[in-house]
Amino acid sequence: MNIDWAALGQVFGVSLVATVGLVGVFTLGIVGSSARKADGTGAPALARTGAYACFALCAAAVAFGIYLIAA
Repeated sequence: MNIDWAALGQVFGVSLVATVGLVGVFTLGIVGSSARKADGTGAPALARTGAYACFALCAAAVAFGIYLIAA
């Protein structure tokens, strides 16, 4: 039995980058949704919109992963 170490390393690298990137985008979404205006009320519209975009990107990445698994 031979192990293709180059392919294994490539899968590991892509998985690591994708995981760190997805967690980073989700974190940006959390930070954007928890931002407050100077008077202490809800999140500014731009921060809220950015947070929704980050969450949508995370949902798209998860959906693409499920698609890859199911296909």
